Amino acid sequence: MSALLRLALASAWNRRLALSLTLVSIMLAALLLLGVARVRQDVRDSFSASVSATDLVVGPRGSGLSLMLYTVFHIGDATQNMDWRSAQWLAAHPAVAWALPVSLGDSHRGFPVLATQSAYFQRFHYGDDQALQFAQGHAFGDVFELVLGSDVARAQNYKLGDKVVLTHGSGANIGAEHADKPFTVTGVLQATGTPVDRTLFISLAGMEAIHLDWQAGAPMPGVSIPAQYVKKFDLTPKTVTAVMLGLKSRAQVFAMQREIAAYKDEALMGVMPGVALDQLWEVAQLGERALMFVSLAVAVVGLAGLVATLLAGLDARRRELAVLRSVGASPRRILLLLLLEALTVTLLGTLAGWAALCAGLWLGGPWLQANYGIMTKAFTASGSEWLLVGGMLLAGLVAGLIPAWRAYRLSLADGLTPRL
Repeated sequence: MSALLRLALASAWNRRLALSLTLVSIMLAALLLLGVARVRQDVRDSFSASVSATDLVVGPRGSGLSLMLYTVFHIGDATQNMDWRSAQWLAAHPAVAWALPVSLGDSHRGFPVLATQSAYFQRFHYGDDQALQFAQGHAFGDVFELVLGSDVARAQNYKLGDKVVLTHGSGANIGAEHADKPFTVTGVLQATGTPVDRTLFISLAGMEAIHLDWQAGAPMPGVSIPAQYVKKFDLTPKTVTAVMLGLKSRAQVFAMQREIAAYKDEALMGVMPGVALDQLWEVAQLGERALMFVSLAVAVVGLAGLVATLLAGLDARRRELAVLRSVGASPRRILLLLLLEALTVTLLGTLAGWAALCAGLWLGGPWLQANYGIMTKAFTASGSEWLLVGGMLLAGLVAGLIPAWRAYRLSLADGLTPRL
C-alpha cells in the first residue's frame, strides 16, 4: 500500500497543473460549504446571545416573539404598554432578584431610544454573560442625560457633552422633535455587536419629561413646559413597554410564568428569551436551507471537476497503466491507484478549505463581532462540520470510482497496442 501511495503521489505530481486547478475548486467548495455551516451556527449562537442572564421578559399578553423583537432587538412597535403598578409588583416579588423596566417609542435619526434605569448598565448582559462597558463617560444621572451605543456615536460623530434632540415616534410613525428639551451625552458604550450599539439610552424620568406637554402623540396647543421646570412635576412613568427580570433561582422560571399569567390586575405574559429566539430562528430556516443547498451544489460542481479531470487524463495515461499491468500490477491495484488519487486530491482540497476558513475567521472575527454581532470561533469544529468533511471525502471517493472503474477495464493489450 505504501508503494502504491508513493506511485499515486508521483503520478499526481506529473499532472500537477490540472490537479492543482481541481484541488482549488474543491478547496473553494469546501470553504463555502464549511463556511456556511460555521457562520450559520455562529449567527444562531450570537443571535441567541443578544441578551443573557435575563430569565424572563414581561409585557402585555400577546405574541412572545413580538415582545422579544421590540424589547431586545427594537424591531417593530409595541401595540400596548403595561401599567407601572405591574412593574412595581414584579420588582417587589420575593422570587425576583432584579427588575429592569424599559420604555420604547422615540428615536433619533433612525436609531431607537430606550428609557430605563441606570442599573440597566450593570444588569443587562449579552453574549457569554458579558456585562456592558463604557468606552467613555458614565451612566446617566440627571433627567436630561443620555448614553449612546457605539454605532450611534460613530455614525453621528457625537462626543461627551454634545446636545442631542430626540424625535417623537419611531419607524414610519416619526413625529415632531422634542427640540425644547435636548439631552446631554454623558457616556458612550463599548461595541457589543448587539442592538445595544444602535440604541440611545435615557432615564424613565427623561422619557416622561419630554412628553409632559404632549397628548395623544402630539404637542398640546398653547402648552409649553421649559426644561428647567420639569422637575417640579411627578416624573414617575404611568406605563412601560416591558420589564426584564432576573430571578433568584432559575428553577422558579416556570412558576413565575404561571403567576404572571394569573395576575389579576392586568393581562401579562412572561417570555423566556431563549425560547422566543428559538422560535424566531425557525422563521429564518427557509433562507438558511436555501443557502446550504447552494453550498452543496458548489461542492458537487467541484467534485464533478475532479471526475472530469481524472477521466480526461485517462487516455493519456493508458500506456502508463498498461506498463503497470505488465510489471505485475493487478486490475485491483489499478483501481486502488485511481481511488487513492481522487481521495488524496479531495482530502487536500478539503483541508485547505478548512484552513482558509479558520484563517479568515481568525482575522475577521473581531470585525464581524464589532459590526454584526457575530461571535466566531476560528479553530473549533462542531459535529456537523466533521460530518460535512466526512461527506466530502466520501463523495470524493465515490467520484473517483468512475475513472477508476474505467481504468480497471482497460486491457493490457489495449494499452500496449500502438494507435494511428
